[in-house]
Amino acid sequence: MKRAANSNDHKSEAKKAKGEKLIAHSSTKPNKGTPPGTEGVYVYDGVIFSEDEEVRKRDKCTEPIPKRNSDGVLIFPDAKEFHPNMTPKEVLQAGSFGGTYFRPITSSVTGLKYNKMWNELPQNWLDGLKISKKISSCAYDQTVNTYLEAKCGGSLDMWESSGWIKKIDPYGWFMWYCRFYLGRRNEDDARQISRWKNCAGPKGRWKGNLIGKIARAGTVYDNSAISPVVRQTLQHWAYKLNKKDYEVGKKRVKM
Repeated sequence: MKRAANSNDHKSEAKKAKGEKLIAHSSTKPNKGTPPGTEGVYVYDGVIFSEDEEVRKRDKCTEPIPKRNSDGVLIFPDAKEFHPNMTPKEVLQAGSFGGTYFRPITSSVTGLKYNKMWNELPQNWLDGLKISKKISSCAYDQTVNTYLEAKCGGSLDMWESSGWIKKIDPYGWFMWYCRFYLGRRNEDDARQISRWKNCAGPKGRWKGNLIGKIARAGTVYDNSAISPVVRQTLQHWAYKLNKKDYEVGKKRVKM
């Protein structure tokens, strides 16, 4: 005779089903590109991990996390022209993007709406941060930034209409950098590294702009009163000017 199901049976089955859903999501999550949405909406609901290595394993990342050289530069063995000196965690912890980077967005590139995308990051990157204020705010708050009076960065519409946003990373360059840092590789890497070089590389536009302003002002390289907006912009591209780079760049400045 078949026994009647009790409440404990239902709880057990629900718990099992939930576990199976998470396991399935982890094993079938695409390595590249944007996961498909449901009815035009994508809310990150995958397995959330705290540590970098757990996320790398979840996302099947192929390359190692970079190490720093003696100058504090991050070394990517397979990307020899890419030399940021801030990790994604450091960019977020320092105070960036006016607290808005992982806000809910509607992407004209993918045709989807996105929310809670910070959950794909190693959660240790967000330690001590109020998510609603420093990560996912819909309103830009320049007091969140490292350089408190610096408001910088274009709108998502501007980046999309300029052709800078690709489907694989619908939030833009910093989303690409988070994933690249963790070891993902794809066909868009060369383009994104080229963009970084144009901004913060040895002859990058904004890096050179900052060095020129400091040299002409006759002050020290880390005087934050000199062009806080450019300094904040460079931080968003995972770069902070150091003395060695300043001394090299200063030689090219026309006084």
